[in-house]
Amino acid sequence: MIVGLTGGIGSGKTTVAKLFQNFDTVAVYIADLEAKKIMNSSDSVRTKIIEVFGKSTFKNNQLDRAYLASIVFNNKEKLHLLNSIVHPEVKKNFQEFLQLHRKKAYIVYESAILFETNNQQQFKYVISVFATLEERVLRVIKRDHSTKQQVLDRINQQWKEDKKLLLSNYVIFNDAFHKTESSVKEIHSILTKKSRNL
Repeated sequence: MIVGLTGGIGSGKTTVAKLFQNFDTVAVYIADLEAKKIMNSSDSVRTKIIEVFGKSTFKNNQLDRAYLASIVFNNKEKLHLLNSIVHPEVKKNFQEFLQLHRKKAYIVYESAILFETNNQQQFKYVISVFATLEERVLRVIKRDHSTKQQVLDRINQQWKEDKKLLLSNYVIFNDAFHKTESSVKEIHSILTKKSRNL
């Protein structure tokens, strides 16, 4: 059973993913992390990125994420181009991950753009993580040393929260760690029972 986990930038979905990783019966796939690894390790992906976005996208054989982000974040066409290069490789990588962890009760696939890439159909259930806009902005400024406007620009690239809410099976409001932890335990208990009935 595959469960999607998503949330807007700064919502705390990585915190939630880590909480799911604490369960022995669950395997967690962090799509963004794997995509970064692929962009740095795959020669074919690197070649395609350089062809489309130029040589400055890599410095000392490592992806210059800040430079690439400055190109794609405010250009939907270029973001789509980047996704068309990286997503097929992530998909392939995930299939290998599934094989490796097929004995787990369920697999969590964490992706910031799960709905934006129309990916939700491949999951049995979808969990969405939410936080207030103010909290999200503060978290990202602290984490990335971004300006408030840069954070808001990135938020505006993603789907609105209410739209995600309607398409989610489970919702975690991540405003206090102890409450988030409690929500994850509760959802894990439900999903474990559901996986046994499949």
